[in-house]
Amino acid sequence: MLKAAADPTRRAILTLLAQQGPMRVTDLARQFDAMSLNSVSKHIKVLEKARLVSRRTEWREHLIELTPGRLSLIDQWFKDLRSIWELRLDTLETLVTKDNSDD
Repeated sequence: MLKAAADPTRRAILTLLAQQGPMRVTDLARQFDAMSLNSVSKHIKVLEKARLVSRRTEWREHLIELTPGRLSLIDQWFKDLRSIWELRLDTLETLVTKDNSDD
């Protein structure tokens, strides 16, 4: 899941879907001038495999929508990492402050 979200194009797709709601594949592809529809579709398939987005078909339209529950797992992982680093930095600050007060 993290590997799928690590690519800048896929993160841009996730951001577009979060901001605008479900979008057609062709509308998503229009947002990326330098990419072909086929390339954007491959990125979408990676996101689908990671279950970060889902696809539904209405007639001939393929709508891609964000799966927010999966994104919350990534968000929680980052929050956990942030807590660990904050604790480490607090400990470092205490040590540095202690060393400076001994001078």
